[in-house]
Amino acid sequence: MNVVLMQRSEAEHARFAADVRKGLSMPHKALPPKYLYDARGSALFDQICGLPEYYLTRTETGILRARSGEMAALIGSHATLVEFGSGSSVKTRILLDAVRDLAAYVPIDVSRDYLRRASARLAADYPALRVHTVVADYMELERLPIANGGRRIGFFPGSTIGNLTPSEARRFLRRAARLLGSGGALIVGADLAKEKDVLDRAYDDSAGVTAEFILNILDRINRELDGDFDRSFFRHVAFYNPEASRVELYLESTEAQVTHAAHESFVFRRDERIHVEYSYKYSIDGFRALAHASGLMPAQVWTDADNLFSVHFLDIP
Repeated sequence: MNVVLMQRSEAEHARFAADVRKGLSMPHKALPPKYLYDARGSALFDQICGLPEYYLTRTETGILRARSGEMAALIGSHATLVEFGSGSSVKTRILLDAVRDLAAYVPIDVSRDYLRRASARLAADYPALRVHTVVADYMELERLPIANGGRRIGFFPGSTIGNLTPSEARRFLRRAARLLGSGGALIVGADLAKEKDVLDRAYDDSAGVTAEFILNILDRINRELDGDFDRSFFRHVAFYNPEASRVELYLESTEAQVTHAAHESFVFRRDERIHVEYSYKYSIDGFRALAHASGLMPAQVWTDADNLFSVHFLDIP
């Protein structure tokens, strides 16, 4: 297994501090969702994926299992599979089992320790597979550190593209197309718009795991940036906004307070919110139009029987 560190730890820490200072000083406070995924946050997200309310993971996994043979035929042989935001790489195994003669697997993730552990397990289970791990923010990645000339297939599951605004999603799709190159392709999971109560439950589960996942970003700030946030003075708020076709996730201050982190002070009003994440929901035609506007060519699309979720195969001209 080859580990490629695209960013130094010192640079990551400085960027985290700068993003926290900037985000919590804005009139409408916000934190980039990528900072949810430290080692503990990634582990909590894995727990979320198994919750009964969180239909996304099991539905997408079902589509991948049912259609992996069709996907493998479109991928072809001797391709390099590049996963953007790989996490635990659980869904990736479905493709690895279906695709013959894969040249290499390149998982990209911001969580250094979690990526190393997940990739080590994968390398042990697939000893013939070349695994090149890349610790980086895929929204800022300018090149892929792989030299083989085979076809490159991107994999972006989990409806992670829904965490990007439409303009950010277009920017990601264009960047992915450049990284993968002409003749490559991108497999993307996109959640579909549906009833508000289903979506509200999916992002505010009864066991409180999603709330813990969102609140964990305060623990990370306290630990890494000398913060003094008191979690008991914040609550998780999540709801579906049908007009914008997105779930919105926030941390809400339960009282007026002043907090500190990264050598700065931040004033909160009672009920003031920190925006943490969006999760956009698409129609099939809407997502295909987004991909086409980004310069990709929509090919095959697969859904489950209840039309909860979609997986798209996008060619790169």
